[in-house]
Amino acid sequence: MLFRLKVVLFLVLHVLPKVKNSMVNLNNNGYDGIVIAINPSVAEDERLIQNLKEMVTEASAYLFHATKRRVYFRNVSILIPMTWKSKSEYLTPKQESYDQADVIVAEPHPRYGNDPYTLQYGQCGDKAQYIHFTPNFLLTNNLPIYGPRGRVFVHEWAHLRWGVFDEYNMDRPFYIPKKKSNSFQIEATRCSTHITGENVVVNCKGDSCITRPCKRDSQTGLYEAKCTFFPQKSQTARDSIMFMQNLDSVTEFCTEKTHNQEAPNLQNKMCNHRSTWDVIKDSEDFQNASPMTGTNQPPRPTFSLLKSKQRVVCLVLDKSGSMASEDDLHITRLVRMNQAAELYLIQIIEKGSIVGMVTFDSTAKIQNYLTRITNDSAYMEITANLPQRADGGTSICSGLKEGFQVITHSGQSTSGSEIILLTDGEDDKISSCFKEVKQSGAIIHTIALGPSAAKELETLSDMTGGLRFYANKDISGLIDAFSKISSRSGNISQQALQLESKSLNITGRKWINGTVPVDSTIGNDTFFVITWTMKKPEIILQDPKGKKYRTSDFKEDKLNIQSARLHIPGTAETGSWTYSLLNRHASSQLLTVTVTTRARSPTILPLILTAHMSRNTAHYPSPVIVYARVSQGFLPVLGANVTAIIETEDGPQVTLELRDNGVGADTVKNDGIYSRYFTEYGGNGRYSLKVYAQARKNTAKLSLRQQQNKALYIPGYVENGKITLNPPRPEVKVNEAEAQVEEFQRVTSGESFTASGVPPTGPHTHVFLPGKIEDLEAEVKGDNIQLFWTAPGNVLDKGKANSYNIRISKSFLELQEHFDKAALVNTAGLIPKEAGSKEIFEFQPEPFKIENGTKFYIAIQAIHEGNLTSEVSNIAQAIKFIPPQEPSIPALGTSISAISLAVFGLAIILPIF
Repeated sequence: MLFRLKVVLFLVLHVLPKVKNSMVNLNNNGYDGIVIAINPSVAEDERLIQNLKEMVTEASAYLFHATKRRVYFRNVSILIPMTWKSKSEYLTPKQESYDQADVIVAEPHPRYGNDPYTLQYGQCGDKAQYIHFTPNFLLTNNLPIYGPRGRVFVHEWAHLRWGVFDEYNMDRPFYIPKKKSNSFQIEATRCSTHITGENVVVNCKGDSCITRPCKRDSQTGLYEAKCTFFPQKSQTARDSIMFMQNLDSVTEFCTEKTHNQEAPNLQNKMCNHRSTWDVIKDSEDFQNASPMTGTNQPPRPTFSLLKSKQRVVCLVLDKSGSMASEDDLHITRLVRMNQAAELYLIQIIEKGSIVGMVTFDSTAKIQNYLTRITNDSAYMEITANLPQRADGGTSICSGLKEGFQVITHSGQSTSGSEIILLTDGEDDKISSCFKEVKQSGAIIHTIALGPSAAKELETLSDMTGGLRFYANKDISGLIDAFSKISSRSGNISQQALQLESKSLNITGRKWINGTVPVDSTIGNDTFFVITWTMKKPEIILQDPKGKKYRTSDFKEDKLNIQSARLHIPGTAETGSWTYSLLNRHASSQLLTVTVTTRARSPTILPLILTAHMSRNTAHYPSPVIVYARVSQGFLPVLGANVTAIIETEDGPQVTLELRDNGVGADTVKNDGIYSRYFTEYGGNGRYSLKVYAQARKNTAKLSLRQQQNKALYIPGYVENGKITLNPPRPEVKVNEAEAQVEEFQRVTSGESFTASGVPPTGPHTHVFLPGKIEDLEAEVKGDNIQLFWTAPGNVLDKGKANSYNIRISKSFLELQEHFDKAALVNTAGLIPKEAGSKEIFEFQPEPFKIENGTKFYIAIQAIHEGNLTSEVSNIAQAIKFIPPQEPSIPALGTSISAISLAVFGLAIILPIF
C-alpha cells in the first residue's frame, strides 16, 4: 500500500524541483538578486519576514569574515505568496518565482524535523538547487541546537553557491587515522581535529540517564554504534563552518593547513580530499572578488518585498512558410505545433490563469487578447484561432512586441508575465529587441522546432529566467515541451503531470497495445490524447474495472489537427489502464499516446519526476551529467527504473539507464536522485532530454533516511566536565511496509542543452577515461584481504573496464602520493564486470603478513583497453584488530526528571566517566 501522507494543504504546496536559473550575481564583493520565497501554504506571519531579514543581516557579517573580507549579501528579495494579504509595501515581481528561488520557506515532512538543509546532488564545486528553512526553524529559538540562524545560513549558502559538502558523517561518525600507522587511536569524523570533545554512550530510561565510555567493535576496531561525540562548549579552534558552525569559536572554513583529509565525510569523497576553502577559492565568484581594503564592515543588506501575482501567459507562435515542412513524418510542423498548443491550453495550464495568443511570420498579429481560463468556452476561444496556413518569413521580435501588447492591453504588467515563444525559423535580427525584452521583466520560455531555429533563442530564455526546449524528430517532442511549462508558484496540487508520452510506428492494418498505470496519488482531470499522421486509428481504452471507451468517445478537434481527446469523468480509477490502437491506413503511420493528470486530492502528495542536465552548454570532450529526481513531497523514491532519452539535431537517439547507486555521476546512494554521464555526442548544436520513470508493484519505496547536506543537529555539549544534552531529535516512526510505493509511471522533459567542439565523424568515446572507483572497502578475512567495490565503466560509467591495477601498502601516504610505487597485487583471473555491478576480490597480501595490530591500505585504478587509466580510487583501510578483554564497567547514572527529555531547551546534566 502506498505511504500516504495524511497532511494538510501546506505539504502539497511544495517546491517542484528542476534545473534552476538563479538570479544571483556578485558585483563589487556584494551578492545581488538573492530570492527567498515563502510557500503559498505557509500561514501568514509577519515575524517570518522580520526573522528572515535578521537572519540574512547576521549572515552577511559572518560571511564577510569567513571569506576574509571578500563577499557579503547586498540585496535580497522576499517573495510573498498570493495567499497572503496585499500591502502597499509589496512590489510586483519581475522574474522572481518560487520554483527558481535560492531559498524556500516551507513546511517539512515530519521525518526531517526542522533541520535546515540544501538540496544538493551535483559534483564538487557545482551550485546546488535551493536551501530549505521551515517556519518553525525561523520562529523558534534553536540556538542550543544549531547556533545563531545567520551562521546556519552561511553553512547552507556554502552548499548552495560553492558546492562544498558537510565535514561530519552520521553514517561513519568515527574512524581510525591512517597516517598514524602504529596507532589504533579513534577520531571523531570532523574538521578540524582541533575541535575537542568527549566520546560517550548516553542511555536514558524513564527518569534515569547514565553515561559510560564507548566500547570498541571487534570487527571494525571502531566505537560501537551508540557512541556519540559531544563537543566542548568552549573551544579555541576557528574551523570549520561545514562541521559545527554553532560553536562560538568557529568563524572560518577549513583551509589546506587545517583540513582533515582522513575524515570519511562527503567533502573528502566528492572533492578529492580538498579543503572547503580551496574549493571556495576556485569558484567563479572568487575569481573576481579580491578582499576589500580597510577595516570597515560592509553595508547592511537591503530587502525588497514582492507579492506573487496571478499567472499571465501569452503564446507567441511561428506560422512562417517553413512551418509547412513535413519533416518526413507526413505531418506538417504547423499541425504538430497546433496539437501541442491545444493540449497545453486544455490540459496543462492551470485554471484561473490569464492567456493570450500572437502568431507571426514576417509580421505579427494578435489573435487573442488576455482571457481568463475558467471553462471550456475560454479554451475554445483561443484554440479556434490557432493558425491554419503557413507562409511568409520569420520576425521573432515582431511576435514578442505584439506579445507585450497583449499583456499590457488588459492592464497587466509585463513584469513577471510569461511568453511561450515557438519557432522553427532563422532570424538574424532577433538581437535587436534584446534590450526591450530585458526591460520588460517578462519571462520567455523558448521552444526551438527543428535544426534551423534561430541560434539566439536560448539567449532569450537565459536573460529572462525562462525555460528552453528543443524538439526535432521525436513527433511527441513539442507536446513534451509544452507539458513542462507549468506554474512557478510552488503549488503542485494544481499542476499537470505527464504519465505517458509515446510515439508508435504502426504497420498498416495492425493493432498495438499498451498500459498506463494510474496510482492513487493522481487521477484528477485525466486526459488520454491520440494523434496520427495520416488516418485516425480505431481506439479502445479500458479502465481497471473493465469499463471500455471507444473511438466515438474520443473528441476529435474541429480544426483538423489530427488529434482526438478523452477527458475521463470525475477521478480516474486507480490501477492499470490498457489501450489498443488499430492503424486503419494501408501504410505505416506514426501514432502518439499522451496521458496527463493532476493530483487526486489536495491532501495527498503526488509522485513527481523532474530532470535536467548538469549544464545547459557543453564543450567536447567535457562530459555532462543527466539528473532525474523521483519523489513524493520531500521524500525520495528509491528503486524506480529511470531512463533518459537524449536526441541530437542529426545523430541517433541515445538511451541511458540512470542510477542511484552513489558511484560515478551519482553523488549519494539512495537519495532519489538518479544520474548518469552523457558522453555520446552526436554533433554540434541542440540536444533534447526526455526521461521516463516507472516502478512495478512493490519494487520501489519511499526513503525514510535523514536529509544530506544540512546543518548538524547537535546532541549536546561538554561544559565544566559535564554533558548538557539537547532534546532528542524529533522522530516519526513509520512502518517500512507503509513506505512501499505502488505501481506508477511518469514522463518529463528536461531543458535543452547545446554542444560545441564535437569532431565531425566517428565515435569519440576513446577520449574519456574509465570511471573512478569511489566506494572501495576492505576487510581482513583470516590470512586474506577481501575487497568490495562497484565496477566502473570503460568510459566513465558505461561498459566495462579492460583490467584493474590494485596496489597495497602499509603507508597511507605512499598510496596517496606514489600509487605506482606501492606493491602490486596479483589480479590474474579478475575480469572486470559491467559498470554498476558489485565486485568482490580476495587475495593474500604478499609480501606482507597479517598480524594483530596490522593496518593495510589498498587502492585501485581501472584500465581502458587503450591503456587509459582512471583516477586512483578512494583508499580503503583493512585492519586486523583483536581488542583486549575489557573490565566490566559499573552502570553509573544520574536521576533526572522524565519531563526534562521532552521540554525544548531544558538541559540535562550528566557527568562524564
